[in-house]
Amino acid sequence: MLQQTQVDRVLPKYHEWLEKFPSLHALAGADETHVTDTWRPLGYNIRPRRLQAIAREAVERYDGRLPDDEATLLSFKGIGQYTAGAIRSFAFRQRAAILDTNVARVLFRVFVGAGDPKSHAMKKQLWAISEALVPQKQVFDFNQALMDFGAMVCVARKPRCLVCPMAKDCKSRESHTTAAPNLQVRRARA
Repeated sequence: MLQQTQVDRVLPKYHEWLEKFPSLHALAGADETHVTDTWRPLGYNIRPRRLQAIAREAVERYDGRLPDDEATLLSFKGIGQYTAGAIRSFAFRQRAAILDTNVARVLFRVFVGAGDPKSHAMKKQLWAISEALVPQKQVFDFNQALMDFGAMVCVARKPRCLVCPMAKDCKSRESHTTAAPNLQVRRARA
């Protein structure tokens, strides 16, 4: 729900969603119209259908549980590299990189600073940076902090460079190019 949607819009829907679909079994067995109606008005209306398809596959093949390994997660239609990393990191506390729009913007600005962030080569480079940075322990905390940092400090427009703890090492700040272009990379595959 939080992919490309602000937290304040998601919270009421998240609670409603969990009341109606408290498990993968409940979501898998629900009427599709009920699922899509519950999702509205979050947008990206293909997502509730994909979530339901993932739930159905998890129920049929994995006893109603999501697997914790990357290869199996990636085999689900609708789970890409970012979502697999997020599931492994947040749900299973495994060492896994993530690269949402906020994280990509931070990594691009701090470590790269120039180039086309939409190019396949740059996305691969940003994934490599993300993977190299993931610590051995407290992965959940690290990834959450990096996402929050991109959402609150290293924002798309008017980044808060004066309060940024990485400002002195930031490649974009060095070159006065902190106004980063659109960095949507969720569907990128390495």
